[in-house]
Amino acid sequence: MTLKLTVVDQSPVPGKAYTLSPVALSAELAKACDAWGYSRYWVAEHHNSGNFAGPAPEILISHIASITKQIRVGSGGVMLPHYSPYKVAEQFRLLETLFPGRIDLGIGRAPGGDGLASHALAFPDSPSHEDNYAQQAMMLKAFLEKSIPAEHPYHELRVMPDDSPTPEMWMLGSSGGSAALAGHVGMNMALALFIGPEDRPVSIIDEYQAAWRQAGHTGTPNTLIAVSAVCAESHEEAALIASSQVYWKVMAFRHGIREPLNSPEEALELKKKLSPSDQAYFDQTLASVVHGTVEQCHEQLSALADRYRTDELGLITVTYDYETRLDSYRRLAQLVT
Repeated sequence: MTLKLTVVDQSPVPGKAYTLSPVALSAELAKACDAWGYSRYWVAEHHNSGNFAGPAPEILISHIASITKQIRVGSGGVMLPHYSPYKVAEQFRLLETLFPGRIDLGIGRAPGGDGLASHALAFPDSPSHEDNYAQQAMMLKAFLEKSIPAEHPYHELRVMPDDSPTPEMWMLGSSGGSAALAGHVGMNMALALFIGPEDRPVSIIDEYQAAWRQAGHTGTPNTLIAVSAVCAESHEEAALIASSQVYWKVMAFRHGIREPLNSPEEALELKKKLSPSDQAYFDQTLASVVHGTVEQCHEQLSALADRYRTDELGLITVTYDYETRLDSYRRLAQLVT
């Protein structure tokens, strides 16, 4: 199988200090991945975070698209509950106008931050309830496709004054509920497998495709699976490199502690001090990361693509230092050349 590889960049703050900001490092990485033949470069949205540095994907997308040549650039994703669907439609139709045929709009329902950030983003109103997400997603798609019903008060609203193009639309999710909504609305679906070691059954893909058919959409319901991945000279070295993020996930997901990334060596030493339960979670999380040599990663990625019946994979690589992250993506690029 020929794999299409996408970079999903959370603009992580490296544990190692750099003169360049994390978003400047994202821009440098995007230029390299463009030259290496990656299909897409998606940037994430996080707020009030000491670990992830991208609060405004629409701005970073514009910058990255302006310094790359052929790679599609998009959001992975815009956290729609914070925003007006009309404003998001304006932003991304303008981006598609500036960079025709290269812009992806991925949306999600997660807050991308804590409650305080959500409150500040909504000020002076209250944060939008998650129950509004389905309505927001449908309205966003209708604005972009100029299909607001004639009886709707927004029917006469223009997103752009001309017949500007429409970005490719994706919905991000990690459950059957998100998959069914993506199919119902008629958006492509990106399934997040990277969040933790919990299994996401293949039935999620079935739910998405069934909802697409039941809604009567034309075209193809495209899917992408997003996974954590680290590629290195050897399997042992890749496991060592991955330990920085794995330890961070143990502390963040099980204890709510979000520390700066430790070096791989520090992470393994700290693992020894964890409880047996946390050590088991560490091992399960590491096992969920695609890691190893180019050949080993290819085997693992191909197996995942076969299991989830897709040929497109989003790769999330978070490492202690930028050079190691760059090298991992360089090695994985061999799978598309």
